[in-house]
Amino acid sequence: MATRLVQVNIKARDDVALGRFWADALGWGTSSEGPGVTNVEPAGLTWPDPTALYIDVVAVPDPETVRYRVHLDLATTSAAHQAELVAHLRELGATPADVGQGDVPWTVLADPEGNVFCVLEPRPVYADTGPIAAVVVDCADPRAMARFWGSATDWTVHEVDDDHATLRSAKDVGPYLEFLRTPDLRSIRTRVHLDLLPYAGDDAAAEVARLKTLGAKETDIGQGDVPWTVLADPEGNEFCVLAPGR
Repeated sequence: MATRLVQVNIKARDDVALGRFWADALGWGTSSEGPGVTNVEPAGLTWPDPTALYIDVVAVPDPETVRYRVHLDLATTSAAHQAELVAHLRELGATPADVGQGDVPWTVLADPEGNVFCVLEPRPVYADTGPIAAVVVDCADPRAMARFWGSATDWTVHEVDDDHATLRSAKDVGPYLEFLRTPDLRSIRTRVHLDLLPYAGDDAAAEVARLKTLGAKETDIGQGDVPWTVLADPEGNEFCVLAPGR
């Protein structure tokens, strides 16, 4: 058994407005599965599709405004494209953000609700990822995170060392999942988290049990009676195991 990484979940005060921002930023569209949820998705694909990580923007009463462990990196194809994309994002409501990055070739921005993300300079490794180059997770031990997430999902570990680990879909398409060693890592609830989906025919409860044997723990974030299961990886990063049918 294995799960698939299918989407990024972002908590928001206004899911419609933030969903519209990310749809315009990525050149995607939006839909909704119900009040308080805006789905940001590429045209022409049927969910789930390994060539893209979808985004679910979910309304909550008062999301925290602190630095989070998980952020998105956006891909560009040239210096001109990077400059144009940054300008476009600023027009949509993004603002410059300083996270101590110093003099770097990428641009750090925050979306209209303060979620930090990066617009990368052109890098060959991200040439075929689509608009999202990577989902980046701050962590204490990239090697341990690669072991857990490589076993938890069917994603392939591409690179791993003491400072950085990279995984990608087993089909070698779509964005990367990256773990970056970060000093002074904070123990905080995450406003941005990952959603996993078992394969058709697999038993979701059995998959949750398997993830627990790998080191995941069930966690209560006030979700109540829902059809998905909220877990945390060995470093406390929350993620959800979705039920069939999302």
